Amino acid sequence: MLSKKQLLCAVTAAPIALLPGHAMAQGGETSDDGILTDVILVTADIPETGIDSREPPHQIALPADAVGVAARMPGAAAIGNGALSGQLSYRGLFGQRVLGRVNGQRFATGGPNAMDPPLHYAPSILLDRIEVARGVAPVSEGPSLAGAVNAQLVQVPFASGSVPEVHGRISAQYRSVDQSHAVGGALGLATQSWRIGIIASHEQGDDYEFAGGSVGGSSFERTNYGIHAGLKLGDGELFAEYRRNETDPTGNPAFPMDIVYFNTDFFRGGYTGELSEQVALDVSIGHVSVRHLMDNYSLRDPDPAAMRTRATFADADTFTAEASLRFGSASRNVTIGGDLELVEKYVRITNPFNADFFVEAQPDLNSDRYGAFVQLRHGYGEVEFELGARIDRVEQSGAIPELGSAVPMGPVNLANQFAASPRQAGDTTFDAVLRLWLPGDEVTPRLALARKTRVPSVLERFGWLPTEASFGLADGNIYVGNQDLEPETAWIAEAGFDVETGPVRFRPTVFYRRVDDYIQGTPFDATVGVIDSQVEMVANMNGDATPLMFRNVDAELYGLDVDFTVQATRNLLFEGVASYVRAKRRDIADSLYRVPPANARLAAIWQQDSWSLGAELTAADEQEDVSLSNDETASDGYVVVGLFGSLALSDGITLDAGVENLYDASYQPHLSGVNRVGASDVPLGERLPGPGRGVWIRTQIAF
Repeated sequence: MLSKKQLLCAVTAAPIALLPGHAMAQGGETSDDGILTDVILVTADIPETGIDSREPPHQIALPADAVGVAARMPGAAAIGNGALSGQLSYRGLFGQRVLGRVNGQRFATGGPNAMDPPLHYAPSILLDRIEVARGVAPVSEGPSLAGAVNAQLVQVPFASGSVPEVHGRISAQYRSVDQSHAVGGALGLATQSWRIGIIASHEQGDDYEFAGGSVGGSSFERTNYGIHAGLKLGDGELFAEYRRNETDPTGNPAFPMDIVYFNTDFFRGGYTGELSEQVALDVSIGHVSVRHLMDNYSLRDPDPAAMRTRATFADADTFTAEASLRFGSASRNVTIGGDLELVEKYVRITNPFNADFFVEAQPDLNSDRYGAFVQLRHGYGEVEFELGARIDRVEQSGAIPELGSAVPMGPVNLANQFAASPRQAGDTTFDAVLRLWLPGDEVTPRLALARKTRVPSVLERFGWLPTEASFGLADGNIYVGNQDLEPETAWIAEAGFDVETGPVRFRPTVFYRRVDDYIQGTPFDATVGVIDSQVEMVANMNGDATPLMFRNVDAELYGLDVDFTVQATRNLLFEGVASYVRAKRRDIADSLYRVPPANARLAAIWQQDSWSLGAELTAADEQEDVSLSNDETASDGYVVVGLFGSLALSDGITLDAGVENLYDASYQPHLSGVNRVGASDVPLGERLPGPGRGVWIRTQIAF
C-alpha cells in the first residue's frame, strides 16, 4: 500500500504522471497565456485551428465522460457517478464550486442530483481540447470558487487559401471492458471569409466489467449533433452555433434513479474580434434548455414496490449574455465587461402508478445573476501581472409547491411551511484576483492571490423536501435546504514555478485556500437519530432517520501538484503528474467530504517517426482523512498499469490501441459513488469499482 510520503518522494525523484499523449498543459510555451491556462489537446486538430499542434492522447481509451480526460490535469480528479455523470474535483473542491463550460458557454444543469454536470454535454469523441484556468480563474470568466474548465468541441476553421476548402475529422473507438463503441466527427466547407460545419456523435455501452464481475445498471447511450457557422467581419468574426444532446436510458448505480432521457438544446451566437488596433470586442448571447426524466424502475432490477416507484421530471433553462471591451494590446490592456445569467429550474416527482401522487420538489426556482468586472493585464519592470475585480448581484426565489391528493401529510406540512417562508434571497459578492509571473529563459516563478465567492445554489437554499438530491454527492444521505445560508468566501494563495531547460519541463505548485461559510451537509438537529421534527419524520419515510441540512461551516484546503516531462533520449520520453490535497473543517475536528487521496501517474513512451509504444502506471494512496459527519468511509490505495501504442498510417490517419488494467487489479477509487443497484456483482452500499482488464482500439481520419 502506498503512503503519502512515498508518493510525494516519488514526485521529486521521477516523472510521476501523465497528461494525454504529448498533450501536456501548455504552461511551458513562450506565450504568457501558457502561464495562466492548462490545455489538454484531446485529438489531432483539424488543420489551421490556431492551436499549437500536439499529439493525441495515445495512452487511454477516450472515456464517454469527458471528466476522465479533464481529470488528467494536475490538481484534478474524477468523481465517478456514472458513465455520463462524473464531476471534476479540482484541488479538493467540486460541484458548483468549479465553473464548467462547453464552447465557452456556462449553463445550469437539469438534474437535481447533477446527473448532467457540464462535461456531460462534451462527448470525448468530439473534444478538441480542454482548458483549465491554472488554480484561480480570472474575473473575466465569471464567478467560481475553484477554477474554471472549458471543453471546446471540434469546429470547422476558416480556409487557409484563396479557394474553398472541405475540412473534416472522423473518429471511432471500441472498448471491450464495457462493449462500448463511439463514433463522431465534424465536416464542413469554408473560405477565408466564411465557414459552416456540422458535428455529430453517437456513443453506446453495456454494463462495465471489473475484476469481480460486472457492475449492474451502468450501461449508457448518448447522441449529439449540431451546426456552427462563422462570418469574417473586418478583423473579427460573427459566429453562431446550435447543438442538440439526446441522452437515452443510462444507468447511474450511485444514484437512487437512472437517466431515462436528457433532451437538451444549446444556442450561442455573437461577435469576437478587433474593432481597431487598440480595441477588441467580445459579445455573445446564449440559451440552454434542458428537459429531463429519471426513474427508479426502467433500468433497475429488481423493480421497486408500486408505492415506491418514482419518475421525476426536471426542466432547466439558462439565458446568458456577455460583453467585454479590451483597450490595448494582447499583453498590455485594460478590459471592462459585464454578464448576466438567468436560470429557471423546475422538478416534479411522480408515481407512474398513481396519478394523484406528485410533488413539486423544486417549484419554479429562479436565480438571476448580474455581474461586471474590470481586468488589467500589464507589467512592472520584469514582472508580468493580471489584476482583476468583479461584482455580482444574485436574486433567487421559489414558488409555492403543488402536491397531489395522494401525498402523505408529512410532505404536505413541509410544503405549507415552505409556502409561508420568505422564499427569496439576494446576495452581492465581490471577487478579486492578482496573478504575477516573472518570465525567464528557463525558470518562470509565479504567484496568485485571490478572494473568490460562491452564492448558495437554489437547491441548497430552497430544497424544502428531504430527498437525496445533493448535486451529485451520491452518498445515500438525505438533505434539506436552508434559506439562511451565506455565500462562501475563499481566500486563496498559491505559488510555483515553471522550468523548461533542454529536455526537462517541470511545473510544481503549492496552494492554500481558507474558505469562510463553506456549505456542507450537517446533522439536522442536535438529537441525531431521535425523530422529533417534521423533517426527520419525512426523511425516515424516505429511508434515512438522520437527515442533513446544508449549513455554513469553516474550512481550509492546502496541498501541492506538479506535472512534467523528461525527454531522456531521442526516443524515450517520460511524462508525469501528481497531486495531493488536505481538506478539513476549521470549526470542528473533521475532514471535508469526498476529497481525493494523493495520486500520481507515470508514463514511459518509446517514440519513432510513425509509431510509438508505451506503458502508464496510475497510483492512488489510501484515503483515511474522511468526513465523519457525513459517514464517509475510508478507502485503500491501488496501482493500475496500462499499455498503449500508436501508428500513423498516412497523413491524417492514425490508429491507437491499448490494454487497460493489464493485471486486472481490483480497486475502488475513493471518489466513486456507492452502489444502489440490487442486480449487480457489487454489493449494495459498496463503493463502485474501477474498470477491469480490457482492450481498446481507436482510429481517426482528419482532412
